[in-house]
Amino acid sequence: MGVFTFVLRKSGGEWTAKQHNGDIEESSSDTFEIQRKLVKAVCAVDSSGAVQSSFSIVTPSSAVFQVVVGGAVFVGGGAVAAAAPAGGAAPAAEAAPAAAKKEEKVEEEDDEDFGMSLFD
Repeated sequence: MGVFTFVLRKSGGEWTAKQHNGDIEESSSDTFEIQRKLVKAVCAVDSSGAVQSSFSIVTPSSAVFQVVVGGAVFVGGGAVAAAAPAGGAAPAAEAAPAAAKKEEKVEEEDDEDFGMSLFD
């Protein structure tokens, strides 16, 4: 799994990106195009698996872009793990049904308010 972090700065009408710990650099007039160029450059260096990216504007003239190659891939709300998660995943999944049962029990108790009904 490879993680590539870039710092982007805007000067005039041009965005420039420089890898935080590395040699990859790109530039473009808009953020969408520079993201595409950076993902392409990262894939040329590391094509070991699925690619995920994250883009965050920090100020109007600076941003951070991160590309992760490999690791887990999220598909349709579920996860297909390329690498096993580090602990804690199974207990959280088991806790959800228990919480649902607890909520059902509370709802049943709410229906028995003092044995009276609005329609009696």
